[in-house]
Amino acid sequence: MESGLLCTVDGAVATVRLHHPAKRNAMTAAMWRDLPPLLDRLGADPAVRALVLTGSGDTFCAGADISGLRDDSTPPALARAAEEALAAFPKPTLAAVRGYCVGGGCQLAVACDLRFAAEGAAFGITPAKLGIVYGAGSTGRLVSLVGPATAKYLLFSGELIDTARALRTGLVDEVLPAAGLDERVAAFTDVLAERSQLTQAAAKEFAAGPAAPDRIAHWEREAASCGEATEGVAAFLERRRPRFTWSPGPGAPAGGPGARPGAPA
Repeated sequence: MESGLLCTVDGAVATVRLHHPAKRNAMTAAMWRDLPPLLDRLGADPAVRALVLTGSGDTFCAGADISGLRDDSTPPALARAAEEALAAFPKPTLAAVRGYCVGGGCQLAVACDLRFAAEGAAFGITPAKLGIVYGAGSTGRLVSLVGPATAKYLLFSGELIDTARALRTGLVDEVLPAAGLDERVAAFTDVLAERSQLTQAAAKEFAAGPAAPDRIAHWEREAASCGEATEGVAAFLERRRPRFTWSPGPGAPAGGPGARPGAPA
C-alpha cells in the first residue's frame, strides 16, 4: 500500500494511521476524500469509544501532497470536509504526534480534541508559503486553541515551532519522550473509554461554542433519562468501576450546534 488510511480497532479504541511514507505521510486527494466516510463508520460503531489519529513511522503528517496542488486534484474543499468530519466525530479524539506535523497535518491535529506529542516534534501551518487562503473554520479553530497572537505567528510566517513552544501556547496537551508516547496514549485512551460518553459528548459540544437553548434542553433530557448518573454514583459508593452504557448513536452531532460530519467550514 503506497498511500492511504490504515485503521485498526483495539478494544474500545480505534486508531487511524496516515500512511504515505514516501512523502512523510503527506495527504493525497484520496486520503482526504476517504477520511470522512471512515470516521462516519467508526463514529457509528458502538464498540468504539475513542479515536487516535497518528502517522506511520516517525512522522505525523507533512501536509498536503504538493504534487496534487499543481493540477488542482486536491481542492481545499476536500481538506475542509476531512477536517470538519474529524472535529464533528462524536467521541473523544486524540492526535499522537511524532516528527513533522505541518500544513494539512497540523490542520487535522488541531481538529482533534487533544494532542499528545513526542519530544522533537515540529508544528507549522504553511499556507503563506504557497499563497493559499487558510479557511475561516480552520483559522477560527486554531485561534480558539492557541489564541490570536500565536495563530497569527503561525499563519503569517509559516515557521515551525518546537514541542516546548507548542506546549506553552496550548497547541499540544502533553509532551512525552519518544519511547513513551505510545504507552501514554494507550493508557489515556483506556481512561477515556471508561468514562461516560454522555458527559464527553455534551462537553465536546458545549466547548465548541455557545449552545442553543434547544441543545441545552436536549442534553438535560438525555441526562435525566439515561441513568448514567445513577450508575456513576452507585459505582462510586460500591467502590467498583462504573458500567456506562449511553452511546451517541449513528449520526449524532458533535463539535457544536448543527455540526455534522463532513460539513465544510
